Amino acid sequence: MAKQDAKPLGGIIHAYQRYDPKNIPSPLAETPDVLSRAFDHMLAFGSLRELTDEQLARAVRLDPSQIAGLGPSLDSLIARLLERRRRILEKYETDRVQGEAAERYWDFGRTVKPPEPMKQAFHAAFRGEQLYQLERLWYRCGDDCSKLARQLVQLVHRLGEKYQIDELAARYSFTGRTLLTIPMALEIKEELEMIDRLLKQLEQARETAQIGIIDLDELAELAEPEDVEGLRRLADQIEEYVRELADRQGLEKTKHGFSLTPKAYRLFQGRLLERIFSQLDASRSGRHQGPVAGEGAVELQQTKPYEFGDSVTNMDTVASMQNAMIRNGPGLPVRMNSDDILIHRTRNTPKCATVVLLDMSGSMRYDGLYIDVKRMGLALEGLIRREYPGDYLQFIEMATFARPRHVSEISSLMPKPVTLHDPFVQLRADMSNERLSELDVPPHFTNIQHGLQLARRFLAAQDTPNRQVILITDGLPTAHFEAENLYLLYPPHRRTEEATMREGQYCSREQITINIFLLPTWSQSSEDVRFAYRLAESTSGRVFFTAGKDLDRYVVWDYRSHRRELIG
Repeated sequence: MAKQDAKPLGGIIHAYQRYDPKNIPSPLAETPDVLSRAFDHMLAFGSLRELTDEQLARAVRLDPSQIAGLGPSLDSLIARLLERRRRILEKYETDRVQGEAAERYWDFGRTVKPPEPMKQAFHAAFRGEQLYQLERLWYRCGDDCSKLARQLVQLVHRLGEKYQIDELAARYSFTGRTLLTIPMALEIKEELEMIDRLLKQLEQARETAQIGIIDLDELAELAEPEDVEGLRRLADQIEEYVRELADRQGLEKTKHGFSLTPKAYRLFQGRLLERIFSQLDASRSGRHQGPVAGEGAVELQQTKPYEFGDSVTNMDTVASMQNAMIRNGPGLPVRMNSDDILIHRTRNTPKCATVVLLDMSGSMRYDGLYIDVKRMGLALEGLIRREYPGDYLQFIEMATFARPRHVSEISSLMPKPVTLHDPFVQLRADMSNERLSELDVPPHFTNIQHGLQLARRFLAAQDTPNRQVILITDGLPTAHFEAENLYLLYPPHRRTEEATMREGQYCSREQITINIFLLPTWSQSSEDVRFAYRLAESTSGRVFFTAGKDLDRYVVWDYRSHRRELIG
């Protein structure tokens, strides 16, 4: 340890100078993943504004064994609470107080004399001990100050006490002999429930080091002040440590919450790809079919004998010279013929252009499918930027309207709110009308035709024969354009399907392949599947059936395996 008057050290010492090294994880330990927790929140809610410092600290899992004193401190508190609960259960009995609470309820209820129109309903609720029905009778009184209203309030209160004491006796096994009054029994019940909550929080904190989940105010009522204060200080230190981790991993604190920097996006995409690639051996996804055009520009280590038409720019010069010298023997000049020449095999590296249609219609909210779609988009963009920087990638959000989206917008996309709940919808909107805007149209329909149309326009500007659309959706289209008229038709109508298939034919004419990832939902039918097959087959594409959780793995693996096939 350096002396106090020595020159201060920088680097890792400076980064940790605000923390107690005995209580905070060592710099050599694996860094906790703050970023993934924040991104999970972002993908689910579309914003980080609600993610506070405390919520972030609760989300991060640290290794409790690396925080000196945490385990014994929590074990001591758990043992103390268990002992307190044991003493309570061994001291009191509940049979007598149960009988007293029931007797108070029945005795008072027999004194209530409701008017004739309410008599039958009152006696049914009273004999059945129906709290909700007694409350409804109180609302029927009309006058809160009437005698019956006051009596019903008291009866409901006594029935509530009876319920609570019955719950106390059923939930806990009392073995003592000390009698309880009704107020004492209710206090004991509240204390035991508090002990149970704290025990659960302490046990979870012991596993995850998430001290922020412990209600320290409640713990202060049952534990020694110095123990609670020690935990409070440790919680503050861990919260500060998590904020430091968040800053290092690209989370920027603002007055509204947290924002994601470009560094955060790169780190998260890298972790997504690491997770996906670790599962590729078990992948069952297919490979793209058909020829892929491109130059053999990247040399491989493997070689082959020269054949007529091979470019000598890919010649293995050293091996070819060795072959010539072995054939002719030592001496100058070295004479080489075609049999001596070895050519490096090459790998095609064509530029591919891909447009991804992300379905954000109202049905994508079921089972959180939209979260998996956004995670896939981030993973695919990270793969292309890292391994295929020459490729073109464009995202399009698809609902009632299709809109191009930058990759930085993907994490904030949300499924559109459902504004129409009619079982039968047939609407037409003239979007050329200046008085009509997109805000006036229900946003939650699925317009695949418009998405394909916009994708075709983007791909038309790309100078490559390798062009494809990746369509991620959960079923049939329910909206389409005819000139300037927008049609919203539900249940899915043949007119919409025909308009979508026409757009698919336009893609086929321009040699654009459509690959469809069909996500399962509770409302999916065989007609959804048949439509997906018809649309994909019209452009020599394919349909994938995959659970939402596997979507990122399947899309990234299919894109990667496509590229790996390009061997010339």
